Amino acid sequence: MTGTPGYRTGRVRGLIADDRPALDDVPPGAVTEAARRPHPAPDGRSAPPANRGRTPPATAPDSTPPDPADDRVTQPLPGPGPVQRARGGRETLRRSSAGARTRSIRTRLYVLVGATLVVVCVAMGVITALFQHAYLMGNLDDRVLDTAERALSRASSHPDGADDPTFLRGTGQPAGTLSARLDEKGAVLSAAVVVQDASANDPVHDPVHDLGTGQRSALAGLRADGAMHTRTVPGLGTYRVTVLEDGDVRVLAGLPMDDVQDTLDALVTIETGVAVAGLAAAGCVCAVVIRRQLRPLGRVAATAAEVSRAPLGDGGITGLTRVPARDTDPGSEAGQVGAALNHLLDQVESSLAERQRDEERIRRSEERVRRSEEGMRRSEERMRRFLADASHELRTPLASIAGYAELMNRGTDRVEPVLAWRRVSAESARMTGLVEDLLLLARLDEGRPLDSRDVDMAALVAETVRKARAAAGGHDWRLELSLDAPASVTGDEARLRQVVAALLSNARMHTPAGTTVTASVRSTAERRVIRVRDDGPGIPAPLLPTVFERFTRADTSRSRTDAGSGGSGLGLAVAAAITAAHGGRIHVDSVPGRTEFTVDLPAAVEAEAEQRAVSGNGASV
Repeated sequence: MTGTPGYRTGRVRGLIADDRPALDDVPPGAVTEAARRPHPAPDGRSAPPANRGRTPPATAPDSTPPDPADDRVTQPLPGPGPVQRARGGRETLRRSSAGARTRSIRTRLYVLVGATLVVVCVAMGVITALFQHAYLMGNLDDRVLDTAERALSRASSHPDGADDPTFLRGTGQPAGTLSARLDEKGAVLSAAVVVQDASANDPVHDPVHDLGTGQRSALAGLRADGAMHTRTVPGLGTYRVTVLEDGDVRVLAGLPMDDVQDTLDALVTIETGVAVAGLAAAGCVCAVVIRRQLRPLGRVAATAAEVSRAPLGDGGITGLTRVPARDTDPGSEAGQVGAALNHLLDQVESSLAERQRDEERIRRSEERVRRSEEGMRRSEERMRRFLADASHELRTPLASIAGYAELMNRGTDRVEPVLAWRRVSAESARMTGLVEDLLLLARLDEGRPLDSRDVDMAALVAETVRKARAAAGGHDWRLELSLDAPASVTGDEARLRQVVAALLSNARMHTPAGTTVTASVRSTAERRVIRVRDDGPGIPAPLLPTVFERFTRADTSRSRTDAGSGGSGLGLAVAAAITAAHGGRIHVDSVPGRTEFTVDLPAAVEAEAEQRAVSGNGASV
């Protein structure tokens, strides 16, 4: 971009002209240098030099050393340039103007009301003083005219006594009355002033004093037109005078204006005092009223400030502070602001609550997806483990059967036939039981209905305990019955017997000989509760959450010393599935020295009409 260097420099200097510091803060050299700069034109551009277009006159080189003050101006200073300084100056002025505009409403009301009251009081005082001045001056003019007429009447009776103001020695002349005889050109022939009331003839003191030359000259030049004039007489003060004539007699008469001025001064003093007192009282009243009227707005502002400090970005804010009900009256402006702020806060809370609900829904959805994924992983893991366990459980008896069959084929000298057939029958029975349990679980998973009839759980548990005692005499088997109602349920008797047998078998297989196993039946009006409790070593804590899952065993190895040394891990899973199919629930509590399985079943739909109560506390069977 090209242009005249002088023009650009002048424009920049014009911009910074408003931001120049005061002359008291500028070094002398800087002022001299500033004086040499071209002044900006009205349109903002610098004025052209006076010798533009002409050859500048030759000047002798200046041999004086440069002033350090001049160097500070002529040399560039580090920091922002002139344009930046100009912008900074304008920003400072703009900020100061904005600060002046952003005074509080209370301060602006105070200033506005105070200024209005002052203007009103001053206007009333001035108007009152002007009207009073006009009234007093009119009254004084009437008195001056009366005095002039009396003086003219007396002077007309002595037309030859132009040099002797004897007409002032008459009665009725107040002190300060001034009178003079004038010729046809307005020159004063004689003049005198009454120094005391001329109400009586005083042979000792003359009440009339003649005026001096200087005093007379102040009264000269008046025309006999009957108009009122104000003249200042040296030594006497300001007078209101008029000139009347009767033929060749011209008389000037006047009265002092001191009374009028004193009255006006007293009036102004009284008005000033009353105005100051009134302004003070009105200011106090206005301050109280303004403070009281702005108090609701202050509470609204305090509420808004409190809300602004709340961490609204977190999204979990509820119960934001509201403007009190007394400050939401729609009949006032502050009430309208308060009501609008409350409505705004309601909208904010609604938005925050909606956003929180959306976030909660998203979190729940993510949690459901996570649980679903975990469930799928667990399901896949259970499926893989189930297939592995099922294949191992089926492979073991099949391998045993195949081994004994191979030995039988090779000859009877290697194994006794009776032992071989016994082992084959045992493994076949084991494999048959495993397959039947798997088929039962599959049918229960599909929701196939079971046989439904009334089953007496007390008799069923008692019979199962007797069988367990006959099969494992090394344990102490006990039965406890607490029947407040018939212990009948509606269900499949064979499957319920399988549940109780699985619990007793689990206690027998996983506890040492001599362990006490107690089976109890408790019957209430609505529930039938069967418990199997033992005082064995208990179930390991890591195994408790999965004890009712399929193929769960305390011994994770797959080796068997014999066919009856361990279960397949399906007994408790089958018991849980049968219980759930009958509308009941099963759970276990285990600590070292006490393990208790609890089966809770609903009562039969049609109970026996006759109730029986059979109770036994610690009865052995």
